[in-house]
Amino acid sequence: MATLHARDVTHELLDGERLDPADLRINLREMAMLNRLPGGTADSVRETLRLLDGSNDPAVLDVGTGSGDFARRLRGRRREAHITAIDLRAEVLEIAARNLRDTNDVTLLQADARSLPFDDGAVDVAHASLFLHHFDPADAVAALREMRRVARRGVVINDLRRGRVAFAISALTVLALSRGRYTRHDGVLSARRAYTLPELDDLAAEAGLHLATRTLPILPRVTSVYT
Repeated sequence: MATLHARDVTHELLDGERLDPADLRINLREMAMLNRLPGGTADSVRETLRLLDGSNDPAVLDVGTGSGDFARRLRGRRREAHITAIDLRAEVLEIAARNLRDTNDVTLLQADARSLPFDDGAVDVAHASLFLHHFDPADAVAALREMRRVARRGVVINDLRRGRVAFAISALTVLALSRGRYTRHDGVLSARRAYTLPELDDLAAEAGLHLATRTLPILPRVTSVYT
């Protein structure tokens, strides 16, 4: 537990050069399940909807979309929303495409968060869930800066926070509820790779963002809204 004072820089299995298709399918299915727990996708959707309040033709960017569960749930709440869901890995997007085949007005695109292929202010809100901890600080700042550039109203970051109690809760939850190799390994490691909330705020400030609101900060997973 002493290692939690410093962020773990070990790379996750999902960040490897090659992914096993069966393990990846299991991981994305299990992550969609874990995202239904407190602090998960529901918080992302709620905070995004707050930023979209008053927008008649909303556009949202989902960075690191994974299984696409955020895009599907947001469309269920704002059916007029135009959602672009991006991921760096084509194999992830293939699974997301299958999951979203019955969800209208969601565009899937292979893109790098550190160099988004969109004009300034192209969307209302940029969102990322369980994504930023995959990046070391310099790349995290680059991604946040790009999200700030393309989002007119704000940036929503949903992620784990590093800490002793947060680590214990996150690790026990993942190990109790998942069976997939990627999920069990990366779920525990993610809690060590996560940024503390002050560290996250410093990264956001370096990217030109300022904290606007935040869900309950004592939870192991917290949603932060930056403008």
